[in-house]
Amino acid sequence: MPILRRPNRLWILVLLLPALACLFGSCANTRRITLMQGQFDTARLSQINVPEPLIQNGDQLNIIVYSDNPAATALYNQSVTGAPGGGAAAGAGSPAGTSGSSTPSTGGYLVDDSGYIQFQGLGPLHISGMTQSQLKDTLGAKLSVYLKNVYFTVRFLNYRFTVLGEINKPGVFNIPGARISLLEALGLAGDLTFYGRRDNVLFIRVNNGKREFARLDLTKPEIMASPYFYLQPNDVIIVEASKGRVAASDQVTYRNITIASAIVSTLAIIYSIFHK
Repeated sequence: MPILRRPNRLWILVLLLPALACLFGSCANTRRITLMQGQFDTARLSQINVPEPLIQNGDQLNIIVYSDNPAATALYNQSVTGAPGGGAAAGAGSPAGTSGSSTPSTGGYLVDDSGYIQFQGLGPLHISGMTQSQLKDTLGAKLSVYLKNVYFTVRFLNYRFTVLGEINKPGVFNIPGARISLLEALGLAGDLTFYGRRDNVLFIRVNNGKREFARLDLTKPEIMASPYFYLQPNDVIIVEASKGRVAASDQVTYRNITIASAIVSTLAIIYSIFHK
């Protein structure tokens, strides 16, 4: 009866190397796809104010005027038919859902290429570059002369942003609100794919007619302090593909490593049993 020899240390090392390679490769890929890694500076990040979005050329706004005098207020609200470029209906000086109100349509005020709107009862107003609060203050200063206890609601009707690249659901998105973070936007787009680079996301923004470009690292908590963390209308987010996407699929690589490990392990066991 042949005496089985103990496996050589070299073969033990050969058996361990593939397993170690898979282990460290898995850890490296986990770090690559995890968002906002490391420690959070909670004290600093909690004090960051959320910026108001700026009104830009091409935006469409729903603006409704309210006051103590519904009949007088109606002069400054668009009717259902609306003025040219408009069409948002407004209540006769009372909030939606109360007596005398009507449901707004989706027309609204369109900001033209020069940054103006033709406001009902006031004529042209330059509002491009304003926030919603600033627009309310401007309208209040003009209409408080004619209306008592006047106030307004201002809402974006076409708050759009675009997400492209290594995304599960790329496309153009239109949200009903006026405040959304970068992480929320990526969530609406189905999150990054396995191959999307989290550390080098391209951000494109139009500010005062000029394009701004920024590279963002989503793996760092400091991204929350970036001026690009909260989106503005018409922002564009582009997720770059990793080198693994261009070279070959990571799944194929892992499968090949597994198969190679199994083959090497089998050969090593056979050799250790029969080699004398």
